[in-house]
Amino acid sequence: MDAFFIFCAQYLYLASIAILGVYFLTRPSKDWKRMAVFAISAALLAYIIGVVGGLLYYDPRPFIIGHFTPLIPHAPDNGFPSDHALLASAIAMIGTIWNRRLGFALWILAVLIAIGRVYVGVHHVIDVCGSFIISILAVLLVFSASKRILSLGKPAVDN
Repeated sequence: MDAFFIFCAQYLYLASIAILGVYFLTRPSKDWKRMAVFAISAALLAYIIGVVGGLLYYDPRPFIIGHFTPLIPHAPDNGFPSDHALLASAIAMIGTIWNRRLGFALWILAVLIAIGRVYVGVHHVIDVCGSFIISILAVLLVFSASKRILSLGKPAVDN
């Protein structure tokens, strides 16, 4: 069981990136620019909020508090938020915006990554839950803003 969660904690995020990338490449090329701008903007906003959150809230890693060796090597720095969970949940939320089935699959991976990070002893539950909340809010903010920006470009309707 340890090997499964070590894999989830360290490498499963790569599958999320690959799945979203394949989905992106299977879309019509005319949609690529719009999708890329949205995904990069949402992921960047999630990252920025995550950095600010980490500056505002310090959560020592479980192996520091519990005085044990985690299953994977990690620096004894701030655990909030989990970068792996932040990336995986941002990818999952971006995928959800584009395709609900895709999003569902990506959320399963994100949850496995989050559980893995907690299981191996490098994060607390609050670290991964905080990452999920940050990603969801960031993606929804970018989605809302993009809808407003696109609607500004439409001609006014005369009655």
